[in-house]
Amino acid sequence: MSDIKKREFAVGVFFLVVGLGYLYMTSTLPRKQFIDAAFVPYVLSTIMCVLGVLQLRAASKLVVGEPSAKQAEQPDYSTVLKTLGLIVAYAALLEPVGFPIMTIVYLFTQFIVLTPADKKISYLTYGIISVITSAAVFTTFRYAFDMMLPVGLMN
Repeated sequence: MSDIKKREFAVGVFFLVVGLGYLYMTSTLPRKQFIDAAFVPYVLSTIMCVLGVLQLRAASKLVVGEPSAKQAEQPDYSTVLKTLGLIVAYAALLEPVGFPIMTIVYLFTQFIVLTPADKKISYLTYGIISVITSAAVFTTFRYAFDMMLPVGLMN
């Protein structure tokens, strides 16, 4: 088995084990109704388990010896570092600036960071998607789940 195939299997096993552990820990939370404090952890742990299974399945189908486009591609560490910086800035400024504004700014800049170099950046489209997504998430949490998100400067 090649190193690439071993790494792909290791990633799949890792996600599956972490997902199952998270699912086990989530099952110890008290449940009061269908959507409560344990709902999101159940969703996240289920998604992690599904991703782990899908990764294992993809790793088992990986043909060793044929260089694929994925294998020939070099990792883009600058994009990863920019994304980590955006996440840290988002978390640090969420409380003082507020969820709606920070989510718009974060999504807009993250879209720009993730746009491939050979593609044109669509500022208008990214702005519209960011505003609509932020408003939809804020409204959903505030009125459907009755949870307060930080409003910051909008207070």
